[in-house]
Amino acid sequence: MIVGLDCWLQAFFIFRPIIVCTITGLILGDLQLGVIAGGLTELAFAGLTPAGGTQPPNTVICGIMTVVIAATNNTAPATAIGLSLPFAMLMQYILLFFYSSFSLFMSRFDKYAAAGDTRSFKRLNFIPLSIVTLSFGIVAFLSAYAAQGPMHTLVSSMPQWLTHGFELAGGILPAVGFAMLLKVMLKLNYFPYLLLGFVIASMIPFSNVLPIALVGGVLAMIEYFRSRETNKLESELKKLKNNTGGDQDGI
Repeated sequence: MIVGLDCWLQAFFIFRPIIVCTITGLILGDLQLGVIAGGLTELAFAGLTPAGGTQPPNTVICGIMTVVIAATNNTAPATAIGLSLPFAMLMQYILLFFYSSFSLFMSRFDKYAAAGDTRSFKRLNFIPLSIVTLSFGIVAFLSAYAAQGPMHTLVSSMPQWLTHGFELAGGILPAVGFAMLLKVMLKLNYFPYLLLGFVIASMIPFSNVLPIALVGGVLAMIEYFRSRETNKLESELKKLKNNTGGDQDGI
């Protein structure tokens, strides 16, 4: 419920899969599994973000169920993330239903705003907030506990080729998510960083990705400080032009 509340408010970002899965793994006694599942879920949903009234499959429920399925059924996180997608889609449709239903409150909001009744206006905001928060708690509880038996039976009865297929599909999902993110964010001036990342990844074993993360952090810091310095110079130049009256004055 706390994570659902933060997902609605987006205040502390503890709803991100890397944090939710880590906490879930810690509760289940397997912190490493939680971190791995969190990384997979983050990459799988990297290019999927809510826009307007649309909602992608919910990452919170997907992350929680990935850890739960992997821990309770002794399956790989790549397999579990494929099996957790139906739960994520269930929460997606529940949120879409709520977002459409909350439009019923708009007339009352308009009434309180026109009357200047700020107290009632603030109090009414807690109704949809409470509904969404409770829905996250209920769906997460029912998915993790009520569906645990049927999910265990399903995983146990799955043939090896199907389990391996889910594992391959789960392994591909992070690449798909990263590709969707690049489709939106990739620009020509960022391409050297992408190329450098591929070069470094090909030279360093994937068992130790810390050097790649450190190099990426260094490049991000360089880009940040350079951008800040550029903005500072542009601001000073703009002030200088305003003080002197422009380039053409005084000639």
